[in-house]
Amino acid sequence: MRETPALPRNVAPRAVLLALALAGAPGVGAAVEPAADERWAIHGQSTLVEQETSDFHAPYRGPNSLSPQQGRETFDATLYLGARLWAGAEGWLSPEVDQGFGLDNTLGLAGFPSGEAYKVGRKRPYLRLPRLLLRQTLGLGGDERPLEPGLFQLGGSQRADRVVVTVGKFSVGDIFDSNQYAHDPRADFMNWAAVDAGVFDYAADAWGYTVGASVEWYQGRWTLRGGVFDLSNVPNSEHLEPAGHEFQMILELEHRHELAGRPGRLLLTGFDSRGRMGLLDEAVSVAAASGGAPDAAAVRRYRSRMGGHLSLEQELAGELGFFARAGGAGGNVEAYEFTDIDRSLAAGLSLRGSRWQRADDRVGLAAIVSDLSAARRRYLDAGGLGILVGDGRLPHAGSERIIESYYAARIPGGAFVTLDYQFVTNPAYNRDRGPLSVFGARLHAEF
Repeated sequence: MRETPALPRNVAPRAVLLALALAGAPGVGAAVEPAADERWAIHGQSTLVEQETSDFHAPYRGPNSLSPQQGRETFDATLYLGARLWAGAEGWLSPEVDQGFGLDNTLGLAGFPSGEAYKVGRKRPYLRLPRLLLRQTLGLGGDERPLEPGLFQLGGSQRADRVVVTVGKFSVGDIFDSNQYAHDPRADFMNWAAVDAGVFDYAADAWGYTVGASVEWYQGRWTLRGGVFDLSNVPNSEHLEPAGHEFQMILELEHRHELAGRPGRLLLTGFDSRGRMGLLDEAVSVAAASGGAPDAAAVRRYRSRMGGHLSLEQELAGELGFFARAGGAGGNVEAYEFTDIDRSLAAGLSLRGSRWQRADDRVGLAAIVSDLSAARRRYLDAGGLGILVGDGRLPHAGSERIIESYYAARIPGGAFVTLDYQFVTNPAYNRDRGPLSVFGARLHAEF
């Protein structure tokens, strides 16, 4: 049985102090006026998350099972350093300090409950460099629109019709599958399958970042995006495979529209991963002949795994928004980077608090249904392990179903405190385990 290392008692208080220090920094959480041709910028954020599981029925467990009645915390603090290099060009550098563990070392649920929990964890804070990139914008015409400064954006203006090229190290989620209601685990929903499509097995190291290039072409109501990115050297690795030997291609088409006078966006996203991956049924056959548990690593060959999803973002009223994502991915091949989901559907609502005189507050409610292919079910039932799931057997499989709700409240100083609740049935697709609750609290500040 895998044991999650206990955190030293003095780590969480240090994290709280740093988060509160950021919360009290001048200008934190304040509205920022658009700046004309901002030459450089320094922004920062700090996020502390604590999550605990309830007791639940668990007659057996495997190496990747979720544990009842446990609590874990994660903390990160990031600087965003940007500079305008020449006309239309921005350079960004974002060093980050991370610390903590996800529940069971970020294992046990296909829709993992914290997007702030990575697939690696450490007891003490450590320094990383998630982003180092160059972004070039070329205006093609149309209206010139103001561009407000942000954590990852210089203030100024841009043309409605334009081409944007991004090269360097960053997250695929910085460019693709964006959604204003469900895409930021530091500010809105926290579940992995809510902030991104569960089937979107996007290229990334174990922290969620990669090296590559993307091109975005904005024309009227349409945007076409494409990108090529490095995969990990092996699935779910801390190290990327350099020079494009294993890579992923992504294509996304976006259409902006109005429905009953309310703005919305529709995105169609597809990906093709090319790397050394194992066929699940082949791994089961090899294990049956040897009498052991199947291991996808033993049958890895260079092959492809494809997938795609449709995403909707729609304003329903002035303060109420709706989102939905649905898609599928190749279920005969091991998942490579993200999580063990072959089919997914997520939908939810987000409401700002203007109606109760809390304009900066936000409340959200989402439902997530994830499922696996017949091949992945056979692999897990035979004792195989996925990226996040693996109870040692799976005699009674069912779709994993999650309901998430949260309330994010602005507090004095400009920081936000969030209470989050997630109810899970059939954790890791296993009807023999659960149901369970995951209780969460989040403290987030930025400047």
